[in-house]
Amino acid sequence: MKKVHSSRKWLFPVLVLVLGTSFFYTCQAMGKKAEGERLIKMQESPQWKDGQFVNPQPLINDFWMALGSMFRQSEDVNPKDPVPVVFVEKSRFSKLPDSGLRVTWFGHSSSLIELDGVRVLTDPVWSDRTSPSPWIGPKRWYPPLVSLEDLPEIDVVLISHDHYDHMDLGTISKLKNRNLLFVVPLGLGANLSYWGVPTEKIVELDWWETKKIKNLEIVSTPARHASGRYLLDNDKKLWSSYALLGTKHKVYFSGDTGLFPKMKEIGEKYGPFDLTMIETGQYNQAWPDWHIGPEQAVIAHTQLKGKVLLPIHWGLFALASHGWTEPIERVLEKSKELGVTVITPKPGESAEPGLKKDYIAWWPKLPYNSAKEDPILSSQLEENTASAR
Repeated sequence: MKKVHSSRKWLFPVLVLVLGTSFFYTCQAMGKKAEGERLIKMQESPQWKDGQFVNPQPLINDFWMALGSMFRQSEDVNPKDPVPVVFVEKSRFSKLPDSGLRVTWFGHSSSLIELDGVRVLTDPVWSDRTSPSPWIGPKRWYPPLVSLEDLPEIDVVLISHDHYDHMDLGTISKLKNRNLLFVVPLGLGANLSYWGVPTEKIVELDWWETKKIKNLEIVSTPARHASGRYLLDNDKKLWSSYALLGTKHKVYFSGDTGLFPKMKEIGEKYGPFDLTMIETGQYNQAWPDWHIGPEQAVIAHTQLKGKVLLPIHWGLFALASHGWTEPIERVLEKSKELGVTVITPKPGESAEPGLKKDYIAWWPKLPYNSAKEDPILSSQLEENTASAR
């Protein structure tokens, strides 16, 4: 009788355990449908129509063009060398900024905003991948720049929508027991509750609704995007941008959005903003309404009546086919044309928009497509997008 090697007999049960754990995590990460009173509130929203949330201007998608772009990726879609970053020491947040406004960008859309005594963590993603699975999906280019344990006391976790690169199970699981509130668009509370976040820590807002936390007023403002974590739940939960109105300063956080007329309305109602944090990367001509693109981000900043622009949604994950440095290069070109002040801190570097500082180009000089070569122009907005050309 053939003897089984002792190390091999454990192989099958270990494999089953790994696959089973991965499957459970994947199912859990997909979230949960809204039910009961939560669903009733969603259905009463002006944004709800025919069983889902809708944009005032529908999103345009070219499936075949999008598929083709996957085979025509830039050679520099991922960095070839380590990205220059700043690892955050715990002592940096031992006291609030004297200026009243400080932001620390951790890459993509994750940031810590310290605003007139209130600390807000935006779209925190500390996991290795933006995916329901820990084994597959877009992988981050560098590790988290500060451990969640070393973050200071947080008042609010602000989430813009439920896509995996903005709403992360692994991160939320580590934050749920802290003394803070989760402020999210309508419907996302179903995911949070499913993941063990106590009901009293969840605040769900429709567009134009507000929540006051300490001396900070948080306004859920419109965005032009979508939601969904497993195809069958597309647009079953809302997406938002946010206006953060402090006692002395104002910040706008875009989440994910295309350009749309409500940008001007947000600027009229709540501007001028001391800082706008607007997504600038992960775009494609095949889906020009899902993401605003570099030039339109600068245009949106002017419509919002922003004073200083911090480009976000780039510098950590490859979610489109363009070169990884292209978004910031194009933002800087457009900002010169329109006279917009842009700050470009390294990931992990803190910036105080009210203080003058010269920022260097910390990213490498790489070839990229210009706005003329690859224009990103949101549809159904001819008067607004003409100046992006």
